[in-house]
Amino acid sequence: MTYQDTTSPSGKSRRRVGASDAKLSRTSLSHVALRTPDVEAMTRFYVTTIGLIPEPSGGDEPGVRLGWGQGHHALELLEGPPGLDHFGLEIGDAGGHLEVAERLQVRGIELQVLDDGSTVCVHDPDGNAVHLHGGVSRGGEHAADPGRRPVRIQHATLATSRIEPMIDFYLGLGFRLTDRMGGVFAWLRSNVEHHSVAIVDAGRGAGLDHYSFDLDSWSDFKVWADRVTDLGIVVQWGPGRHGPGNNLFLFFDDPDGNHIELSAEMERFFDDRAQYEPRIWSAEPKTINLWGGQLPLWRGVA
Repeated sequence: MTYQDTTSPSGKSRRRVGASDAKLSRTSLSHVALRTPDVEAMTRFYVTTIGLIPEPSGGDEPGVRLGWGQGHHALELLEGPPGLDHFGLEIGDAGGHLEVAERLQVRGIELQVLDDGSTVCVHDPDGNAVHLHGGVSRGGEHAADPGRRPVRIQHATLATSRIEPMIDFYLGLGFRLTDRMGGVFAWLRSNVEHHSVAIVDAGRGAGLDHYSFDLDSWSDFKVWADRVTDLGIVVQWGPGRHGPGNNLFLFFDDPDGNHIELSAEMERFFDDRAQYEPRIWSAEPKTINLWGGQLPLWRGVA
């Protein structure tokens, strides 16, 4: 076990344990922030299709935050070229986001303190911005009819052409590796659920591959498939069931082409009671769609 002197983001000098000694177990995705050339059109889509409720962005630049009408926001829309701006992780583990930030400093990873210390921003090897912060109010989750609004935001999947450095980075944050599909896909967990972040070598550079909202159960998928079809939105993939994670899924796109997954029945792991070895799945379509292996047009074997 290695200890080093460091100065914390709060300005206090402390001796911290090496990053490899700490694992996250109560950390969840809080929100995804997207850049878009048309904030207004994207807002209309997420209000009409996903049922999210907008409010002005509380950040340093104009934008819109969308959520459940109470509690935290799940999505932030900012003006700019389409793509991922950042995603947020609610650090519920002991010591919170400052504890994780101090471990990153020990490893020599640069970080930026935002919002008067309530958020720490770090960039992964592909340059994706990750916002680490403390607890958020989740009072709006599970409060709405799941056939009209998803229960919560659940995970983000990142595309990369450098999968090993990306895996190493998120392991260094404290994630655990749950499953791999050859050298193509990796799923990492930070709480009891199968993954909060996944990484895929999609053969098309870096950025957001897709992000996911949770539904309550299988019965909701019929309602959502009918709903998006009635709105003239093409169902890109599903309904189906993934092998890794064992979760049900349905995919469609927003106006900028961001892939949205609706998911339910995610597999769970109880690391405080058992030890698990990462599983290696074969790199074939049936691994990521057990119900026949069908793939969307934008997805290869990955």
